[in-house]
Amino acid sequence: MAKKKETGSLPQTAEMDSTPGSNITYASEVIAIIAGLAASEVEGIAGMINAAGTSVGKNKNITRGIRVEMGTEEVALDLYVIVEYGTPIQRAAMDAQESVRKAIESMTGLHVVRVDVHVQNVSFEKENKALQAGARSALEAGSAENAVTAAASGRKAEGTESGREKAGLKQDAPADKTDAPKE
Repeated sequence: MAKKKETGSLPQTAEMDSTPGSNITYASEVIAIIAGLAASEVEGIAGMINAAGTSVGKNKNITRGIRVEMGTEEVALDLYVIVEYGTPIQRAAMDAQESVRKAIESMTGLHVVRVDVHVQNVSFEKENKALQAGARSALEAGSAENAVTAAASGRKAEGTESGREKAGLKQDAPADKTDAPKE
């Protein structure tokens, strides 16, 4: 195993011999970009989180939340992720590891010795959106139901013509006072 260099300041590079007398080098940021893109495509990974604890969404700066350690022919990574609520965390983490490993090895030829996934937070964004959509549809259904109920009882539905008119029912004419029995 080649000696690893930890990335404290970018760019660090890994060199690969393609032909005698020539090298291919990769900046650690390139490895981080590949890893970030691969991890963001995994179902259940809501985003990444950097060392300061600031969350980074899927389409934001994808190199945040990724620490790269590079050797001459191998690389090790730490991913700091946020998972979506309701996702089996072990499955999402293993999928992220496999996705990142395959992407880096196929694109660079570097051997990935490890991908450690650190789950730092849980995102409720998907759940909140579902709850909001459900509440919105319930409100819309509730206002339609209120209009029908109001129409049946003859009350004026809020913001509409009378409830009976809305339901297509005829208004009863007011009772004529002359027809009332006299005492």
